[in-house]
Amino acid sequence: MKGKLLAVAKAVLIALVILSGAIALPILFRPFYWWHIRPLDIPSYVGLSVSHIKQAYGEMMDYCMGLSNTFSVGILPFSDSGAAHFADVRNLFILDLAVLAAAGIVLAVLCVIDRKKPVCLAGHTPGFWSAIGLGTGFLAVGGLVAIDFEKAFTVFHKIFFPGKDNWAFDIYDDPVINMLPAEFFANCALLIFAVILLSCIGLLIYDRKKK
Repeated sequence: MKGKLLAVAKAVLIALVILSGAIALPILFRPFYWWHIRPLDIPSYVGLSVSHIKQAYGEMMDYCMGLSNTFSVGILPFSDSGAAHFADVRNLFILDLAVLAAAGIVLAVLCVIDRKKPVCLAGHTPGFWSAIGLGTGFLAVGGLVAIDFEKAFTVFHKIFFPGKDNWAFDIYDDPVINMLPAEFFANCALLIFAVILLSCIGLLIYDRKKK
């Protein structure tokens, strides 16, 4: 019984590490945004140079990651409602990073405890069950996003920002929205999906080799 509980705990933790890690990747790896600046012609939409756009994005992300307590977007103006939305985003980003750190630490401890004779569940490694759960869930979500990204984007905001509409920016009050085109968010979703998918494939291959 103890072995089964350990296996279930590891499966859940592996899934949390992969999910939170995949979400954290476009948050932490800022060059991913920089690579979109010229191809998406963001300077012409915002009316700023590439260096000013990078500065605005950097300040915005510093705030959203909890590295700064004051919201700013470079030389761009912003409204109170816009700043309030980024405060909500900040809470979600910090939560994701906290889950990643906590789940990673606990998983590492369990792996040390379990290193001599790794436990299995129904003949499979914990990673196998993590892959099955994550893979099934994200294939379903990925299918919905692929069918109608704009609708999925709206549903996402209604779920994670319930009762609020300040995420629907006015370009005149919050020109920062011109820095964040839908194509960039779509590519973030693709990156997250790809990381999760590749991680699941790796876990399934590892499980097969352990048999």
